[in-house]
Amino acid sequence: MKIISMIPARYSASRFPGKLMQDLAGKSVILRTYEATVATKLFSEVYVVTDSDIIFNEIVDHGGKAIMSIKEHESGSDRIAEAVANVDCDIVINVQGDEPFTERESLAKVINVFEDDGAKEIDLASLMVQIEDWDEINNPNTVKVIVDQQNFALYFSRSAIPFPRDKNAGAKYYKHKGIYAFRKQALLDFTVLPMQFLEASEKIECIRYLEYGKRIKMVETKIQGVEIDTPEDLERAKRLWK
Repeated sequence: MKIISMIPARYSASRFPGKLMQDLAGKSVILRTYEATVATKLFSEVYVVTDSDIIFNEIVDHGGKAIMSIKEHESGSDRIAEAVANVDCDIVINVQGDEPFTERESLAKVINVFEDDGAKEIDLASLMVQIEDWDEINNPNTVKVIVDQQNFALYFSRSAIPFPRDKNAGAKYYKHKGIYAFRKQALLDFTVLPMQFLEASEKIECIRYLEYGKRIKMVETKIQGVEIDTPEDLERAKRLWK
């Protein structure tokens, strides 16, 4: 089973433009993420896929591998699908460019899902981490996920799900971490499926898979890390790096 990693990297992020080129302890955020992904030694190849000359040159100038995206894309999955179409692989791991604390343990858990999936029921897998802070649970920048008894995703939302009508019901809340593992064909299928209203409303791309009946296996991790969505996140990341 050939496994590669693709890191989609868009320069003009809406909430924090240019965030991937911000300095994190002497290196850019995107370079930190790329190096962390390579350091896991889980992949035959690791690529940054970008629409930005600045990001492309940042990776290549430091000895890394980058692919220039030739189209405008609505999502990171679309960008990766274009890049992976002619690449020989079975599984594609999408690591977000703003995840400089990417580590081996969590990625290995996601990969193991496919090794244990003899019936090939799983189209893609992703990570979730339990959260208990109510500010984070109610923060729309934090994507939450609910799962069934086998940890298949039922829905993703920026709202608090489940709604805490009864706070004594013992509900657990899980944050979706932006790492996806796709069967290559599921990723290619994604690009020809039109966006539906749930994805359009929430602006969460993996909802598209659910709307078209794909199965997403969620894997719990205890490792939080910091995803850099805002300038405040970057300051948290700097403190954590120290």
